[in-house]
Amino acid sequence: MLARWQFGITTVYHFFFVPLTLGLSILLALMETAYVRTGKDIYKQMTKFWGKLFLINFAMGVATGIVQEFQFGMNWSEYSRFVGDIFGAPLAIEALLAFFIESTFLGIWIFGWEKLSKKMHLGAIWLVAIASNLSAVWIIIANAWMQHPVGYVLRNGRAEMQDFFALLTNPHLPFELLHVLFGAVATTAFFVLGISAWQLLRQNAAHAAFFQRSFRWGAVTAIIGSLCVMLVGHGQGQWLERSNPMKLAAAEANWLTKDRCEFLVVASIDEANQRNNWGLPLGSMLSVLAYNSPSGVVKGMKELQIESVQKYGPGDYTPPVFVTFWSFRIMVGCGVLMFLLALLALWRSRGDRIAQAPRWLLGALVLAIALPYLANSTGWLMAELGRQPWIVYGLMKTSAGVSLATTAGEVLITVIGFSAIYGALMLVDVWLLRKYAALGPVENAD
Repeated sequence: MLARWQFGITTVYHFFFVPLTLGLSILLALMETAYVRTGKDIYKQMTKFWGKLFLINFAMGVATGIVQEFQFGMNWSEYSRFVGDIFGAPLAIEALLAFFIESTFLGIWIFGWEKLSKKMHLGAIWLVAIASNLSAVWIIIANAWMQHPVGYVLRNGRAEMQDFFALLTNPHLPFELLHVLFGAVATTAFFVLGISAWQLLRQNAAHAAFFQRSFRWGAVTAIIGSLCVMLVGHGQGQWLERSNPMKLAAAEANWLTKDRCEFLVVASIDEANQRNNWGLPLGSMLSVLAYNSPSGVVKGMKELQIESVQKYGPGDYTPPVFVTFWSFRIMVGCGVLMFLLALLALWRSRGDRIAQAPRWLLGALVLAIALPYLANSTGWLMAELGRQPWIVYGLMKTSAGVSLATTAGEVLITVIGFSAIYGALMLVDVWLLRKYAALGPVENAD
């Protein structure tokens, strides 16, 4: 349990920084492209200003990401032994190919402003953006295999790779990957929108035009990100109904198999007695979400538990329902709020309307910076907890993956240590982001 807590804490913490790295790298490349094509200095200022915040976030992402690799061997050595032949390949490619390209050309981009031609400098940031997102692709390939194992053979108590191409064409991969990437776009959009709104609230006339233009970029990006996340999420839900119906049932607290199954907006869940004390149902919406039709049988957890026992042997195959159910609702609720705020921001960004934007909207957009972070975290909680008790779905239980060498005391010490260090780093990160966001587009603020 301590090993699970440690991996959960450090992974969720690390993922605070990943989406902004993915999305903001693309936005920076687009901003610098606009500068190279038009020659307008405002786009260079935008690239440099948002680039500073990108670098702070990137440094935190690297520092916190390194810890993940060591936990596979230290706390989860039995898991690593079982899947190392498969899981290690995409992780190695991510480091050797994507991360090295990303970090190398990021250095060139940082120090090459006055040393490279405009087009060569632009090429550097595009390589950073491509490599950053390619890095995410390889990580998601590894995680998608855990969610839906393909291309393997069981030999000598290990899962060994039989078909590398099958990993690349895993049917689970497109849904999970697009959900992550569009979530990164939405995170970046609300980061840019929120800081722009904060600066407009401060009514700094010298930087008003700069942040009005940044506001427009953020508004357009927010619509794209939030809308695409919802569309991909709908498709992902339908895929879960086919590939892992237990996760879908847990996310909906659906205990009994039903046709025309209702969607519970909220519910009081009694996991001990496998029932809901009360709930607020919404028509046949769960069948609609699963089949695009009000008529459709959605299996409940009780029937799925019986099927799992018949397939895998004795055991409890029901995920933690309460956390999975509410994680899904927090994620969806944040997504809906983001889409509505994106619509308001886009409408307000037309013409000269930003200058007359009501203070309540600007204030709401500042607070909305937190929404995609909350949605990203709860989305991953649902994805990982909804798969339990499996660490590799259908092949290995989480309890079987833990290391036999480390002691509970050793893990507890590192849980406390990492939590304290990460807490301190978060304070430094927020302080730095606020400091450089408050400075505005100062040319010599490097």
